[in-house]
Formats: sequence, C-alpha cells, structure tokens
Amino acid sequence: MTERKPGGMSFESWIDRQIREATERGEFDNLPGTGKPLPDLDKPDDEMWWIKQKVRSEGLSMPLPPTLALRKAAEEALAEAAGARSETEARRIVEEINARIREAIRTGLQGPPLNLMPYDVERVVSEWRDRQGR
Repeated sequence: MTERKPGGMSFESWIDRQIREATERGEFDNLPGTGKPLPDLDKPDDEMWWIKQKVRSEGLSMPLPPTLALRKAAEEALAEAAGARSETEARRIVEEINARIREAIRTGLQGPPLNLMPYDVERVVSEWRDRQGR
C-alpha cells in the first residue's frame, strides 16, 4: 500500500476505504487464525510479549542467570525433599542444595541478588515427618 492519502479526505475515511477495497479483493481471506480467538488476550499487558512469542515459536530457550537458576533449583529441591521416600533422602536433598547455596554466597554469582540463605535442615525434615504422620 504505497498510495498516499488524498488531500481533503479524513484519515478515517481513507483507511476505511483501503480496508474495504482490500476486503473486496479478498486479501483478508484465508489468513492464519481466521475465526479463532486471539491467543493470550486475557493475559495482562507485557511489553516483552513479542520476544516471548518469538522464543516459543522458534523453540528457543534462554538460560537463566546463575542466581535465578539457583533459586529455581532451591525451590525444586524443597519440593523434592517434601516428596522424599525417607527422612534420610529428604535430609540429603536439603544438605546438597544448602552446599550449593553456601558456595554461591561464598564465591558470588552473576545475575540479580541471590537473596537466598541455606535452609534449616531440621525444620525441613520435621515438616517431612509431619506430612508422613510420624
């Protein structure tokens, strides 16, 4: 569409005419997604939506900064400890993630602040016992 808006015609009328003529030529027929709801329409506004969509559509993955990766690993370790088959296993899981957290605090990691302290092993194990009814 390289045509310029004629003088004296309002933008709305000119745009409406362009759309009507394109519709009459069938330029909007058989577009992908025709008749389907817009994806993510009910999600909150996100200025990075197009980047996230591109990453998903291309099957790309973006590695987390080390501090965020450790936070995620710590959350997963707590969940894994909660579902452990034995008290010994729960204790081992928490002690392993605590070792990683202590190392990160000692050496520092790239990324946003870690804001993570080692977990209280006895508290986690006590909660595990409570869930087991022991």
